[in-house]
Amino acid sequence: MNEILENVVEKLRGEFDDVILGVSEFRGDVTVLVQRNRITDITRFLRDLSNCPFNLIEDICGVDRFERKERFEVVYHLFSLEKKVRICLKVRIDEAEPHVPTVTGVFPGANWHERETFDMYGIVFDGHPDLRRVYMPEDYEHFPMRKDFPLLGIPGSIKLPRH
Repeated sequence: MNEILENVVEKLRGEFDDVILGVSEFRGDVTVLVQRNRITDITRFLRDLSNCPFNLIEDICGVDRFERKERFEVVYHLFSLEKKVRICLKVRIDEAEPHVPTVTGVFPGANWHERETFDMYGIVFDGHPDLRRVYMPEDYEHFPMRKDFPLLGIPGSIKLPRH
């Protein structure tokens, strides 16, 4: 882990030690697993760091781990334009309660990413200003990126135009 990210992780631990569930590094990329209820506070903290502000949200995506407990992850990739480093945040959520707070109040650019994750995985971003489907019809009942979704889709689930 480079010195800049070591300092960032140290500051995160100092401020949020009780909600950091783990820190890992793989090939120079640092990932911090955090409790979902504090993701907004943590992203705001990272955005506002004086010596290394993470002022760009590059991506938010969903992951179906297909586990019995904490089936889904939401992954946040933040980048510091000033220091040219990135950090990855992850939250895990259960299928029975697939909710996580929105970070659109911290990063307005998160809007589209959260909508896409909702559309593909069914993860609800509480407080999102316009959470609706992006690709699939609004009345579509399924989530195509879940691992239990049939590879060839569900016959008849989408009405297609006639030729």
